[in-house]
Amino acid sequence: MVVTQASTIINVWRGVDVPASNVELPVVVIGAGPVGLAAAAQLLARGLTPRVLEAGPQAGTAVREWGHVRLFSRWAELVDPAAEKLLAAEGWIRPPDDAYPTGAQWAEQYLRPLADALGDAVRFGATVTGVARAGRDRVVDAGRDEQPYVVQVRHADGTEERITAQGVIDASGTWSTPSPLGADGLPAAGEREAAGRISYRIPDLGDPTVRARYAGRRVAVVGSGASAFTALAALAQLAQSDPATSTQWVLRRGVGASTFGGGDADQLPARGALGLRAKAAVDSGQARVLAGFRVTAIGRADDGDGLVLVADDGRRSEPVDEIIALTGLRPDLSFLSEVRLDLDARLSAPTTLAPLIDPNVHSCGTVYPHGAAELAHPDDRMYLVGMKSYGRAPTFLALTGYEQVRSVAAALAGDHEAAARVELTLPETGVCGGAGVLDEPDAAEAEAPAGGGGCCGAPAVVSLGANLLSVAR
Repeated sequence: MVVTQASTIINVWRGVDVPASNVELPVVVIGAGPVGLAAAAQLLARGLTPRVLEAGPQAGTAVREWGHVRLFSRWAELVDPAAEKLLAAEGWIRPPDDAYPTGAQWAEQYLRPLADALGDAVRFGATVTGVARAGRDRVVDAGRDEQPYVVQVRHADGTEERITAQGVIDASGTWSTPSPLGADGLPAAGEREAAGRISYRIPDLGDPTVRARYAGRRVAVVGSGASAFTALAALAQLAQSDPATSTQWVLRRGVGASTFGGGDADQLPARGALGLRAKAAVDSGQARVLAGFRVTAIGRADDGDGLVLVADDGRRSEPVDEIIALTGLRPDLSFLSEVRLDLDARLSAPTTLAPLIDPNVHSCGTVYPHGAAELAHPDDRMYLVGMKSYGRAPTFLALTGYEQVRSVAAALAGDHEAAARVELTLPETGVCGGAGVLDEPDAAEAEAPAGGGGCCGAPAVVSLGANLLSVAR
């Protein structure tokens, strides 16, 4: 399916050319994840000079932190076209299109070689601490548009540097800023004190140290999305080998038809299977549900050792030893305080993009194609891309990010026609990203729909593996 958006683009945009005095400057890309490295490849293809700044020690640092989780997307949807051309020149062999990699495989088999191919354009251990227009704080209007950007960087050895750039592409994502437990968006009372017993990540139970932390323990999983499903499925499997392991699933909303996702109606078999595994854990009693439970505090249990979650209506959970908080992610905007951004008050996404990605209205397969126009801000040549562009919206496509940076690179190169000509190619079954079943190829490689369907087509068969459910059309 090819969706072409040209003359109908929202808020017709023609872009702003770079002042002649800035044309030789690099474009700074913040983050060496999938979208940041794709942005660098797209800039190179346009004859521009990228400077990629990655806070971590290697490409895909954040991806590697959930490396034990298998993606819903196939390799066919995880490789940027410009990046593939760059890699092909280095003799890179593309993995099979229909395989579903883990995060670790995506990072090692694609992101690391891509960073190597980009060479000195990528700097690791480089944390961006500020972005501004040279000589102009956010208040000053005079001569603002003619000024280059200044990007302040702190290196791993403690030294600081200022890089002058003609434009900035922030692809730093949202991984570093998980949302707290508190239902009001603030840390729950006692959350900081209990930090040593709270994880904001999906646990890797294949790691003996992590497994020992949860085996035979009382665990609360807080959250309602795919990450929570993944944790529930993993803990249910752990309970089979250590029956003393118990799980409480804490949901802010009530339990309804959509609680476990699309199931057999999900356009992605692997994601539908994951929701059904979570449902199986609940139905079997391996996970007990606390519905409509909006956490406001964490206190000590009467046994003196455990913790209890306290809801806004006064209800208390049963005692737990560990808490897994999977309540979403949010963008870090602190280092962008001196640039002029136009962000939606609710999602912290670009204002023009926000209504197109509203999770109350859109699924990943129904998001309107978008590019530089929807990502533009009052300070021109400044873009948030990738997961960061979605703010607090939860569902993001790798292909969407690749199309974003293709359009943005065209805009920065002055090819405004190409920037406005947003083309998004999707397979008929959709390619929603996100966490899949923990390193379980049989579930992740279930057959896609045989035909028809679009984003919401139903899978023909979903195999959940031994001792689990099987769903037929």
